This record gives sequence, C-alpha cells and structure tokens, in this order.
Amino acid sequence: MASRGTARSLAGRVALLPLAAAWALFSSAAAADVLVLEAAQDNTLFEDAQGDTSSGSGPSLFAGRISQGLVRRALVSFEVRSALPHDALVDSVTLHLHLSSSSDPSPRAIRVHRVLADWGEGASSSAGGSGAPAQDGDATWLHTFYPGTFWASPGGDFTSTPSASTAVVGEGDYAWRSPELTADVRAWLAAGAEHGWIMIGEETVPGTARRFDSREHPTPEQRPWLSLHYSMVTPAEPHTWGGLKHRYR
Repeated sequence: MASRGTARSLAGRVALLPLAAAWALFSSAAAADVLVLEAAQDNTLFEDAQGDTSSGSGPSLFAGRISQGLVRRALVSFEVRSALPHDALVDSVTLHLHLSSSSDPSPRAIRVHRVLADWGEGASSSAGGSGAPAQDGDATWLHTFYPGTFWASPGGDFTSTPSASTAVVGEGDYAWRSPELTADVRAWLAAGAEHGWIMIGEETVPGTARRFDSREHPTPEQRPWLSLHYSMVTPAEPHTWGGLKHRYR
C-alpha cells in the first residue's frame, strides 16, 4: 500500500499523462496533469448514545440507516497539499469509492459534505455494520478523537449543503464530482486544513445503508481514491521588441 497521502498509479484507472497546452504566442504556457491520491484516513460514525463505537482500521465504510434503525456516516480525507506541486492550480476533482454491499434494491443518493473539524482514525476494526469498541484517537458519533475531544454536534460537524451527490444501488465503482467538490479542495489548500468529507446516505428509511470499501481493504483498486486535475502556469514573456529578438535568435 502506498504511503499516506502520496500519489500513486492505479492500473486501469488514471494514467499520469501530461497534456500539452499550446496557447497564443504571448500568453502564458500551461501543462495539465492528473494526480491520483489514496485516502489518508477514513472511518465510520456509528450512531450510539455513548459514542464508544468506531472502525478506524476496518476494511469497510458505511453510510445510511441500518435495519435496526441506527445511522451510519462515512468519513474520508486526503493529503492534497503535500502531494500537489507548489503553485499548482486545481482545475477539477473526482472522488471515487467502491460499493461492496447493499441489501436495498432501490437507488439511494449518497451526499458528500465538507467536514469542518479535524478527526481521527484509530486501531478499532470491524467488517460489519455494528462497529467495534473505539480506540484512542478514533472518530465516533460523539468524538472527533476518542475519548476526550468532541464534535460540536453529534454525528459530525459538516456543511449543511452537500458538495456532490450520486445515486448508488448495486456493487461497483461510483464517482462524485462537481464544481463545489473542487471548491472544497481549493478551500483546504487556502486554509491549510484538510478535514475531508462525510458521506450521508438515506437516513429516513431503515435498511438503506451502503457498505463501501475502506483504505484498509485488501484489494488496492477498491480503496477510496481522489483524481485531481491541476495546471502549472508559467509567467508570459514581456511583450517587447527585445523579447521578440531573444525568442527568434
């Protein structure tokens, strides 16, 4: 597995291919690239009154309401700043996850919201939707970092308006993309704080939870990943007679 927050090449996904951009003679020159990032951390918030359930190191993420009526919300974050070249301009981003299980045959929207507080991934691990006892540093329904640091609101602190939404139903790969999702990444870079996204499923109907594969899943191609298109812009040459003579010597 690649190191946390580093770029990696994924066979059958996205190749890191530079796209030459030829502009007018005196305009700035730019080259566009695609950066592919694995998730730096992920976790699930399991609704419970005590806030002592988590799965920071488990192979799965859950979003929606389980048949017992309790809510699940998935967290995922990426270390963009450390992987992106200095002075790069973010053009667009796409979030990718693999859905591994859903007993509900109806398409359900999974909405992605920008998280507003830092949170943790501890050593707890559960493959199922019930979770495991929270460990030090885990995010839980009540905690950003178990056992001593809390969300301002149970269930996580996040923007009320979703940044992107995708309907999911059967097993397979799904993607979230929108101008708002791109704006989230630009905001992370501007603020120097990358808290990631929370995935909110159908929470009014029991039995609608979805299981996605986490960054600890044994199959690398099924782990969460972020494709990020960016450009490097260089200053244009001065529009002077001297500059023209230098160009054509």
